[in-house]
Amino acid sequence: MTAPVLTSAPTGRPVRIAALTAALLAACVAFQLNASMLSPVLVTMARELHSDDATIGLSQTLFFTVAAVFSLFLPRLSDIFGRKRVLLGMLAVMFAGSVVAALALNVEMLFVGRIVQGVAGPVVPICLLMLRSEISDPRRDGAAMGLLTAVNGGIAGVDAIAGGWLATAFGFRSVFWAIAAVTVVAVVMLAAWGVESRPSAGVRMDWWGVVPLAVSLGALLTGLNEAGKLSAANWPLVIGSLLVAVLAFAAFWAIENRRSEPLIPTPYLKPRSTWALLLTTLLTMTGVFAVVNGLVTSIAQNPDAGFGMAPDVASLAFLTPYALVGWVVGPLAGRLAPTLGYRRILRIGLGGSVIGTLIMAFVGVHSLPVLIAATVLLGITYAGIANIMLNGLGIVLSPAANPGFLPGLNAGAFNLGAGLSFALLPAIQIATGATGHSTTGYSAGMVLGAVITAAAFAVSFLIPRPVSAEVAAPEATR
Repeated sequence: MTAPVLTSAPTGRPVRIAALTAALLAACVAFQLNASMLSPVLVTMARELHSDDATIGLSQTLFFTVAAVFSLFLPRLSDIFGRKRVLLGMLAVMFAGSVVAALALNVEMLFVGRIVQGVAGPVVPICLLMLRSEISDPRRDGAAMGLLTAVNGGIAGVDAIAGGWLATAFGFRSVFWAIAAVTVVAVVMLAAWGVESRPSAGVRMDWWGVVPLAVSLGALLTGLNEAGKLSAANWPLVIGSLLVAVLAFAAFWAIENRRSEPLIPTPYLKPRSTWALLLTTLLTMTGVFAVVNGLVTSIAQNPDAGFGMAPDVASLAFLTPYALVGWVVGPLAGRLAPTLGYRRILRIGLGGSVIGTLIMAFVGVHSLPVLIAATVLLGITYAGIANIMLNGLGIVLSPAANPGFLPGLNAGAFNLGAGLSFALLPAIQIATGATGHSTTGYSAGMVLGAVITAAAFAVSFLIPRPVSAEVAAPEATR
């Protein structure tokens, strides 16, 4: 983490970078708890709400779906109306959703709470934009970026331990109350130390473009999630949803070409810096996210096919070391990216993630020590490296005239991939699980995750070099 250094905010007020970083880190932590703190609690939620794993998994999908939709336009809205103001509003809505989920009496009420929480989807990219506007040195910005984005892998394992312990001792509702409390702390810190910035002040928000784009993404997610049910899927719904997605995107494209101040100028969507990065992010999240946060925690707690651990023990054994190594490696990866190259480090992370997932699939499902070791490897390669580089590339490749454009779409790709991961990999695990005592389903889900991550590795070669964010000679990053 960088030392406290004074610089100037756009308002001329001195800004203590360490205090600003702490406030933004608190905001990222508050949002991340909605995913990582709940991972070891899914089984408990299903039991206490008299539901099943697939239904509770849908609550995760809904959360990430809403997060993906709101990520499309909130970063741009923050460029116009103020990043601090919009971020505070997002945290307030997330607090309300946490309270609703904590009071949930049934699955439907839980769904409402998770949907409201999802509004805060683009917390991390908005925090990175705020930080980048205050730090000019690429190395220091990379280190701070690594610290903030490493949160995506978990809060150094403390969240996983706390989530598992709270669920075991007090039930799943206590986890949501804890998230609400942390959110309040983040709001206070951000209000006190946050810095307002409005790089697009005076520009009108393109709500006409927001609506068809949100409809397109929502329909796409609906269709893909339904298709993930395989033999139980409603295929007319799948086809209809995909058709709506295509038509809505066509309407979005037509509207944007006629707007004087579009949400996303269509020429921005054509370069490889946009579509190659978004596709790499989507594939990476789909391939990795539910492996650690779904399949691993499930087999760890499965008394028949797995290791029969209690939620808190499973968290301590798997999610804690996964998150801890991510926090250690993340700032280092961010620091090295400007000199060794964002793309090179990204590929190291993606390649290592494929290897770690395959080890899980073929050996780890039968051996507890190997499964733990492979999870730690994914903590290094994905949480500590690939995740950091993907977030950073969304910031440094975004056009200066519309800085919230690519981070917003990239955040949408992260959340879309997470939702797809929870819809697809557990479905494969259930569909291919021969019996309740077999590990075949878990292995199949993990192998599919490795294949998807390998596809992300291949697509990453199409991402262009972020010249302005790197200090090494061009030939050093090829």
